[in-house]
Amino acid sequence: MEITKLSSKGQVIIPKPVRTAHDWKIGQELVVIDMGDGILLRPRTPFETTNIGDVASCLKYSGKAKSLDEMEDAIREGISEKHDGSD
Repeated sequence: MEITKLSSKGQVIIPKPVRTAHDWKIGQELVVIDMGDGILLRPRTPFETTNIGDVASCLKYSGKAKSLDEMEDAIREGISEKHDGSD
């Protein structure tokens, strides 16, 4: 167990073994999550977490829903067109 102190400026030094174990380098941004009886530090991801509803809602498709088979066929067709056109 590592022990650290809170400075007068509210800063905490994360012990080197912990930084090394998580591969946290200088400038690493951390998300602070209040857990009630303590905090959890997580590395900030480059993008905010999203769900499929957030992503799919930006597509603006208003036609009949496509089946998985139809989508796979369209992908195959697009790949075929790309390879046929590159010769």
